[in-house]
Amino acid sequence: MAKKPKWVVEKERTRRASASETVWLFGLHAVRDALMNPAREKLRLIVTKNAADRLGEAIAAGGIAPEIADARKFPAPLDPGSVHQGAALEVKPLDWGKLDDICAAPPGTAPLVVLLDRVSDPHNAGAILRSAEVFGAAAVIATKRHAAPETGALAKTASGALERQPYLRVTNLAAAMEELKDMGYVLIGLDGEAEDDIGPVLAELADTPVGLVLGAEGPGLRDKTRATCDRLVRIPYARAFGSLNVSNAAAVALYAARAGRA
Repeated sequence: MAKKPKWVVEKERTRRASASETVWLFGLHAVRDALMNPAREKLRLIVTKNAADRLGEAIAAGGIAPEIADARKFPAPLDPGSVHQGAALEVKPLDWGKLDDICAAPPGTAPLVVLLDRVSDPHNAGAILRSAEVFGAAAVIATKRHAAPETGALAKTASGALERQPYLRVTNLAAAMEELKDMGYVLIGLDGEAEDDIGPVLAELADTPVGLVLGAEGPGLRDKTRATCDRLVRIPYARAFGSLNVSNAAAVALYAARAGRA
């Protein structure tokens, strides 16, 4: 096979880099919430006539002229099988700011954060963002590599939470955990082999900033992450099969933490 000319290689690299700097959101809920979010930089909106009618108020608020497309020849560059419902919006990823600003814990406050250790499935990450918003977490924190990036699939699963729930991406999770400790957080790692149940431990920490640390399904928490946690807990189960999907485990943990703070 003939080697590609250097200019062709550079052009392809530039195109890939440019593509990685934007995200295509799809689906009525995800697109509506992004249009309504003034912090979103919106680049291109493609909708069918039916979707445009349903998104009329959001399109007006978004300040971007839509391109009306034929549903049978929808031109947005989405993965095959994406359920776009006739709406796709190209955007820049959100910049939530610095961890110490978003997760600040002034005296007398007890915020919650969620930390994800290599949770790479966008559907799991999106569901966790949705639960984090419901239960009032200050942020969901994941790594820049080996974690679910901001994508259309994540946004659709999050059902709008991506626009409202801070999703911070850090270079080093252990370093971020140490930074949270310095801010007064106690870090609770979920581990199915732990001896302590989650409920009593979180009840003890009702007045303390808490970080809930969850690992990927299968491998769980990495050794360094586990060692950096202050406590390890398990979600008790009633039968022999005691494994939860990571997004379900996050929802249970967030509920248990919030219940103790009510």
